[in-house]
Amino acid sequence: MLTKQEVNEAFINAKLEETYNFLQDDLMKLAEAFVKTAEPIIAEREFRFCEDIVRSLNTVVADKLVVIRGNLEELRK
Repeated sequence: MLTKQEVNEAFINAKLEETYNFLQDDLMKLAEAFVKTAEPIIAEREFRFCEDIVRSLNTVVADKLVVIRGNLEELRK
């Protein structure tokens, strides 16, 4: 998901209020937890955005898109 370098850069650029000294492994665990939490939320928002665009152009295609996505979600379970 994120490289150690990307996690380090994000941590440095976060400009936290306090001085923290996390171990590299702990930073990676925190980053992975945040990504794991945010990923489905972002994916859902992106899909809804795309659905709105498609729906504005063609409602039949948008309806089919929603059905297909629902089928894919069922397959992932």
